[in-house]
Amino acid sequence: MTDSGPAPLPTADRPDIAARLRDALLAASFTADGLLDLLGAPAYAALARSETVPALRATRGDTPLETLVRLFLLQQPVPHARVAAVLPVEEAVEAGWLRRVGGDEVAATVDVRPYGGPGGEDWFIVSDLGCAVGGAGGIGQRDEGVVLGVGGASTTLAGITVRTPVAAALDLGTGSGIQALHAAQHATRVTATDLNPRALHITALTLALSGAPAADLREGSLFEPVRDDETFDLIVSNPPFVISPRARLTYRDGGMGGDDLCRSLVQQAGERLNEGGFAQFLANWQHVAGEDWQDRLRSWVPRGCDAWIVQREVQDVTQYAELWLRDAGDHRGDPAEYQARYDAWLDEFEARKVRAVGFGWITLRRTGSAEPVVTVEEWPHPVEQPLGETIRAHFERLDYLREHDDAALLDSRFKLVPEVVQEQVGLPGAEDPEHVVLRQHRGMRRATKVDTVGAGFAGVCDGTLSAGRILDAIAQLVGEDPVVLRDRTPAQIRLLVEQGFLEPAG
Repeated sequence: MTDSGPAPLPTADRPDIAARLRDALLAASFTADGLLDLLGAPAYAALARSETVPALRATRGDTPLETLVRLFLLQQPVPHARVAAVLPVEEAVEAGWLRRVGGDEVAATVDVRPYGGPGGEDWFIVSDLGCAVGGAGGIGQRDEGVVLGVGGASTTLAGITVRTPVAAALDLGTGSGIQALHAAQHATRVTATDLNPRALHITALTLALSGAPAADLREGSLFEPVRDDETFDLIVSNPPFVISPRARLTYRDGGMGGDDLCRSLVQQAGERLNEGGFAQFLANWQHVAGEDWQDRLRSWVPRGCDAWIVQREVQDVTQYAELWLRDAGDHRGDPAEYQARYDAWLDEFEARKVRAVGFGWITLRRTGSAEPVVTVEEWPHPVEQPLGETIRAHFERLDYLREHDDAALLDSRFKLVPEVVQEQVGLPGAEDPEHVVLRQHRGMRRATKVDTVGAGFAGVCDGTLSAGRILDAIAQLVGEDPVVLRDRTPAQIRLLVEQGFLEPAG
């Protein structure tokens, strides 16, 4: 990037050229699988860290794929004749995808990165040059208006999104268009918004080059571009959630005080959802001295919505400031300026009594229930992506538990979810274990302690006997009063169902 700002973009009004480029890229195996085969795992992984030397070494030949990697991923000028053997050069120059440099070379005007869709689709994510990968120290000093490509946050949100067929989906803060691209596979109509008009332009390029339907692109902040009478079945957003002293970088800094942008986004989403619709966000939130962070997040949830909020990570304010100062490349500049900016971050946190910052996922579901369920938890452990189906099933289980009182629960039949294992922990040679743990190997990969009754109950659940009959049999085996056991066990059954260890049978 230069002091003059981001470079001109290819035209978004030539879908014919985008289609021809797509055909040429696919013919050369310029795909996620093709890159892995060409570069090898180490060089491929290095690209994700914005390290290009291994890829440069792996593309010293003159095959069509090596030419495209040098051109679009490594941003190297390539001789005109080599590119002409792979791409329609003159049309690409005319449409602005390429530009002439030097005597007889051409260079890319945007980064084009292969991306594998969930169903094996070959997609291409467009971003500004040098901005394909986000993250700390990724691309150095950034201009305010640049548009980043796909980073870890983008793929996390795509992975947790519920992927049921819907009529209307909304992508707030679309950036390079990755969420809109995913939504186009299962939504009849996709609306994408962004405060940055450059991001909307790049989203149009991403969709066209990936062979996806065009989206309804609208400029504006948060829900401003959405009409008052518009509602959606799915809302997704990877917003500019960084809590910073001022709105310095459009792609990451929200421009509101503290975590107000994320709070506003969540609070306003409820009225934009159709019944049964989902809103899913990534967010940062403040841990304020003297305030329970879980209560803070519960206060964000709009009326009429169930919510599942998962805190995945917490950083103290110094770690947080350093992460985002490095993200902007400030650590590479003038030391005095870096120190001044660091001070400004800590001054802001101190004024707001912020001790740490949490990061995680927020999922809302519009419900007709008079008693919505709000779950706020911390789960920093590894999970299995994609999680969209796990999240959808979580809310289905909430409906089930709401509709079944304890008596109905005892009359119901349950099955142990596949790939749940039981672990017994205790001293070697002891007659009884100190405690029993049920552990999932799929989805959230939870582990929960159960007593001997809970372990025995879960182990017998195969969908053939009601919960009450199983408890009666256990009471007889352990010499307990079956009435007492029936009274005290439903709470444990509810927990096992809510956390996905047991599922209703039939």
